[in-house]
Amino acid sequence: MGSRDPGGISPRVRALALGAKIEIIPTRDFARRLAVVPRGATVTITCSPKFGVERTLAAAELAAGDGYRVVPHLAARQVADEVELKRLVGRLAGAGVRDLYVIGGDAPVPAGIFSSAAELLDSLGGIEHDFASIGVACYPEGHPHIAEPDLTRALLRKQPAADYMVNQICFDVGALLGWLRAARAAGIGLPLHLGLAAPMQVRKLVELSLKIGVGSSLRFLTKQHGLLGQALRGASYQPEQLLLDIGAELASPELNIERLHLFSFNQVAAGVDWLRRTAGEAGPEGPISTAG
Repeated sequence: MGSRDPGGISPRVRALALGAKIEIIPTRDFARRLAVVPRGATVTITCSPKFGVERTLAAAELAAGDGYRVVPHLAARQVADEVELKRLVGRLAGAGVRDLYVIGGDAPVPAGIFSSAAELLDSLGGIEHDFASIGVACYPEGHPHIAEPDLTRALLRKQPAADYMVNQICFDVGALLGWLRAARAAGIGLPLHLGLAAPMQVRKLVELSLKIGVGSSLRFLTKQHGLLGQALRGASYQPEQLLLDIGAELASPELNIERLHLFSFNQVAAGVDWLRRTAGEAGPEGPISTAG
């Protein structure tokens, strides 16, 4: 990356890397994985049916206590009712957590009254809280269980309660930018926190991408960048190519790409190293980001 990047893009790429958030899954070794992230950086913590809300909150409390800016995910379909929602909000407030990311979640059966992120956000609006920012999800390549018109309507409904949106991983720059332009035309003005996969073995990336339902984007990557051959050679995926492919659009006021959101899939050390190198930080101790 550096001065060879065309069109003066590299300062924007470096700035985005410097302000990036890194996502961590709250496995039992969460503390060990977190320790490689410089204190003061922004970490987001996933919420899945496998581990449950309790694991997410415990990890958020640990990370906040260690000096990180924490963005816990809250899956609506894992929250029983408004009483539980108030309890969760109070617990996060007690830990000093001031940011939240609300998703519908993958639980096949809702735990209670909330079946979507929009419903939980509606209830959250009636609860006193101190969240400085709230993020929501968006799906440039669609959702396996939700029709595109419904996704757009849901995002418009969530927009008044949100401060930004994070896209599901997308390797097809044309699809990503086309969706983002259409979203802007539809009245969705939320800043985009651009979701990228962290560096990892290509074989692992293929497995994860198929699991989370971005197969069409993966086929694009395979065709354009010879991903299958790389997997057979044991090569590693590096996310900077997507940023280079987006090019000058990274700075487009219309598209409003505000930050990077690095999906680490718990390849945390590799993700932190990539962010440091991309941001131009030589030393091992400096923070990735202290931005909010």
